[in-house]
Amino acid sequence: MPGRPQELTETFSTDLPETLERDIYHLLERVCDAGLKLATAESCTGGLLASLLTDVDGFGHALDRGFVVYTDAAKTEMLGVEPTLLEAHGAVSAPVARAMAEGALARSEADIAVAITGFAGPTGGAGEEGLVHFACARAGWPVLQSEMHYGSIGRGAIRLESLKTAISLFEQMLEARSTERE
Repeated sequence: MPGRPQELTETFSTDLPETLERDIYHLLERVCDAGLKLATAESCTGGLLASLLTDVDGFGHALDRGFVVYTDAAKTEMLGVEPTLLEAHGAVSAPVARAMAEGALARSEADIAVAITGFAGPTGGAGEEGLVHFACARAGWPVLQSEMHYGSIGRGAIRLESLKTAISLFEQMLEARSTERE
């Protein structure tokens, strides 16, 4: 594929690293070829991943829905994350990321759901800037989880790095699925 395989149609195209744009296209191509649907549960990325997954011409149908759950109340109301889990571990934690992914899967028609929760910064002392937890869920499969420490690289850079990690988790789940079938 010379150059950009299929340019994003909206405003983010010029701001995205070409490798990220290529990874999004590749993911969407694989998801559509497999006849699957995706869901996102996003906190610190504020819906950016869902937006990008609907931005490539011809592949928007790969996303069933995106949940933007910036507050604890939203995580509880929209995804069913237990308040006791939030109180015990905090919104930026592996158990909450897992619950978010499982909740997005349960509350959608998606086959695979990814969750992102973190501190994009600045945190004002509330947590480690650049700490982001991820989870990727698929019915009948072990949940994939990842914890990243991006550091104080800036809010935009943390969000972009988070997109890369989320895309990678989706890809890993697709890879595990295809490997299992062989």
